[in-house]
Amino acid sequence: MIGSRFASFQLQAPTFFLPSLPFPSSPRRRFRQECRSRRRTFQTSRTGATSCNCRAGVSKPLGEEQHQLNNQAPNRAYPFHEIEPKWQLYWEENSTFRTPDEVDTSKPKFYVLDMFPYPSGAGLHVGHPLGYTATDILARFKRMQGYNVLHPMGWDAFGLPAEQYAIDTGTHPKVTTLKNINRFRSQLKSLGFSYDWDREISTTEPDYYKWTQWIFLQLLKRGLAYQAEVPVNWCPALGTVLANEEVVDGVSERGGHPVIRKPMRQWMLKITAYADRLLRDLDELDWPESIKEMQRNWIGRSEGAELEFCVLDEDANERYVKITVYTTRPDTIFGVTYLVVAPEHSLLSTIVSVGQSKMVEEYKDLASRKSDLERTELQKEKTGVFSGCYARNPANGEAIPIWVADYVLGSYGTGAIMAVPAHDTRDNEFAAKYNIPVRIVVKPDGDDCVDSSKAFAGEGTVVNSVNSSSGLDINGLPSKAAAAKVIDWAEKYGNGTRKVNYKLRDWLFARQRYWGEPIPVVFSDDTGEIIPLPETDLPLTLPELDDFTPTGTGEPPLTKAVSWVNTVDPLSGKAARRETSTMPQWAGSCWYYLRYMDPKNSKELVDKRKEIYWSPVDVYVGGAEHAVLHLLYSRFWHKVLYDIGIVSTKEPFKCVINQGIILGEVQYTAFKDQDGNYVSADSVNASDELYQEVIPEEKVKKSGDGYVLDENPGIQVMARAHKMSKSRGNVVNPDDVVGEYGADALRLYEMFMGPFRDTKTWNTSGIEGVYRFLGRTWRLIVGSPLADGSFQDGSLVVDVEPSFEQLRSLHRCIAKVTEEIEATRFNTGISAMMEFVNAANKWDNLPRSIAEAFVLVLAPYAPHVAEELWFRLGHSNTLAHAPFPEARSEYLKEAKKVLPVQVNGKTRGTVEVDEGCSEEEAFRIASQDSKLSRFLEGKSIIKTIYVQGKILNVILGGKGAKPKPKPNPDASRIIVQ
Repeated sequence: MIGSRFASFQLQAPTFFLPSLPFPSSPRRRFRQECRSRRRTFQTSRTGATSCNCRAGVSKPLGEEQHQLNNQAPNRAYPFHEIEPKWQLYWEENSTFRTPDEVDTSKPKFYVLDMFPYPSGAGLHVGHPLGYTATDILARFKRMQGYNVLHPMGWDAFGLPAEQYAIDTGTHPKVTTLKNINRFRSQLKSLGFSYDWDREISTTEPDYYKWTQWIFLQLLKRGLAYQAEVPVNWCPALGTVLANEEVVDGVSERGGHPVIRKPMRQWMLKITAYADRLLRDLDELDWPESIKEMQRNWIGRSEGAELEFCVLDEDANERYVKITVYTTRPDTIFGVTYLVVAPEHSLLSTIVSVGQSKMVEEYKDLASRKSDLERTELQKEKTGVFSGCYARNPANGEAIPIWVADYVLGSYGTGAIMAVPAHDTRDNEFAAKYNIPVRIVVKPDGDDCVDSSKAFAGEGTVVNSVNSSSGLDINGLPSKAAAAKVIDWAEKYGNGTRKVNYKLRDWLFARQRYWGEPIPVVFSDDTGEIIPLPETDLPLTLPELDDFTPTGTGEPPLTKAVSWVNTVDPLSGKAARRETSTMPQWAGSCWYYLRYMDPKNSKELVDKRKEIYWSPVDVYVGGAEHAVLHLLYSRFWHKVLYDIGIVSTKEPFKCVINQGIILGEVQYTAFKDQDGNYVSADSVNASDELYQEVIPEEKVKKSGDGYVLDENPGIQVMARAHKMSKSRGNVVNPDDVVGEYGADALRLYEMFMGPFRDTKTWNTSGIEGVYRFLGRTWRLIVGSPLADGSFQDGSLVVDVEPSFEQLRSLHRCIAKVTEEIEATRFNTGISAMMEFVNAANKWDNLPRSIAEAFVLVLAPYAPHVAEELWFRLGHSNTLAHAPFPEARSEYLKEAKKVLPVQVNGKTRGTVEVDEGCSEEEAFRIASQDSKLSRFLEGKSIIKTIYVQGKILNVILGGKGAKPKPKPNPDASRIIVQ
């Protein structure tokens, strides 16, 4: 297991005793006194530390244990600073959340998983626990419902940041990684998450990446791993190949180093072989539709045709060179007025004219500095250069120019397109810039007028599309029929073929860096043949290196481990060299969910029985930034493992949930001119030369939809929340929040901020509300603090039967919280608990059965305080596996009753009243009803006959004043058990 276990708390595990709870006075009288006390304003102070030196020893009786919790800093809302470390230690020492290797498979299972974190040196900020708290609530809830729960945690610990830090500081990445893991682990434990730490994994451990290497060998055996010369994003400063999403504006996302495109021999994984299945199986998944749509777009399946255009020489004769283009709109072939080839197209050097060669080379160099994402961005200005040569349009025989432009990628389709500026927006923008003709060949149905200055990209009726020489006539046909006819014509005359294409590219699976999984192959010195290592030789471990700096040549740092690189063919014994590139960071995260099922298995990736029981992951929670690559790569590997019989399901994750982002606190910015005068934000122009000044929150106030300076309301300020980052200085450390308010308050606040999937803005002062709620809950059951700030032993509960109203309030809370947890609407679940506590504070007593049930409902959200209250209610065991309360339907019925109202024995109408409504209240409601009140006007009331919930009969006399009705002592009353 990774690093040392969390042991920063100096408490020992408590031993529980069934207490004989002392009460200084009558429980009912004491409860009423406490209710009156709770209605007074309770001032809290969170400064100062406890002076208690006692320990919750394993052999101490309850009295001494409670003495420890009583000697706290005065005026805390409740003693979280003692409760939380106590119960965290208890959970750890008693392995409360350990999932046994062998479980009762007759019970239902619930596998809930967080996307495991990269353990950075900065540790957690308050945005991280959002998803972790949600999964923990689900895990605790399902545990209490009797499920076998698998809720593990681990570390995606290989990667460039640790290696770059090693280069900058000279610290080995293994040292840094273990230190960071220990920090992350301690922070997660301090928040009370119920992870099974016995299943902890790290992608950097040889026992783990042995099986990552094993999966690579299976891919290699099946032709799904291969080497190819491909253009890559090469960053000389970082000494590695970067993925497209790691390059922003021509520089590396990390460090801002220049990035260039250059061809390199790289390992590739043939994910395109699974494109259809990856697309088709999305329909079966309970994932956000937006995520599924992003994957569909990334896979980008399209049906169309590959058409061939002959390149012409200087005399307009056809050469023996053809440019193949892929198009989804073959119906527009007569509208082609130029071709575009990618700067990296393999034929470009053979077709470019001598006069244009210099310009083309310069353009290729500029394009090599851009990522694919930058090049294909729709908003960017289109650039290109004429190649100096032409091609013939096979449909009409016209000679059309061939351009080079970076909005076409060599990795997509054929690396060339037929440009139809009348019917494609990008082509239209390009043609407008370079004065290329535009020819309309499709008209919208029912519209005879088409604006040639704008591209019409839709389908319609084909026009201007006939040529007797080529034998192609598609005039007047609908677009779909025209496209089919063009494909048939192309196949008949050898000008093209029908084609299904994908935007999805094979996965570049190599990085020129040290800190990653070694690739388990060698290359024969004699032949260069790729030779896989025998599976019995796994894991192939990283050699120890002191120098991790880039070589500057493109060779990976592992080439410096000469004695490791130079080896022998394991079969023939002949000289060979190891692969010196390592796997990308995505590798270890592609399959980790499987290892959690069987983390210590040294003989196979996962035991078949365990995989069948636990698969698939029921709920997978993480950020939307992983919507495409991580999820797509995991699905690809899972399908390969399914094909070879390792896993039993087609998909790894049944339900994916993306939590929202927590932004930093709102920052208020005022603008000043050169003379230091304030300028209102609503009058600022982009061209103004102004200074920005950050304004403290207490110096601004709300005004309409915006904010203004408190002392100068005419000056509007800019209010904006940003994503938390060290560079902005708006990171909130959860350790600070836990120290001041407690882990349970942080957990509750993150869930209460708003809908789980929405973006939210952090506001430290907002945590006060949930902190006060926990204080009210504590005082409801334990009581208010004594004069010295301590709390009495035991609780305020009484052993009496609850009233119907108390049961109804409880069961409504149970029903609401249960429903909201299942639907991951955690904020409204907290609201239901707050409503219950508010109602309970008005009662004359708190029955034990009500208090115990509510503590169990609270437990998934605020486990520390719930455990302590459960203990004070007389339970010797943890509530972690106690049954979650079930709402009873008889207490959920609508509280309103339709009450018939009679006047002198004749029914005159009905009114709606609360169940249990008093006679006075029933008469008041009836007398205010517009239809009934006219029967009472000017009449004297002799008496009222009221049967609770059944009928109200008003007996009238003659005209006169209406006396106040008196309750009928013989009226029926509802007695609630």
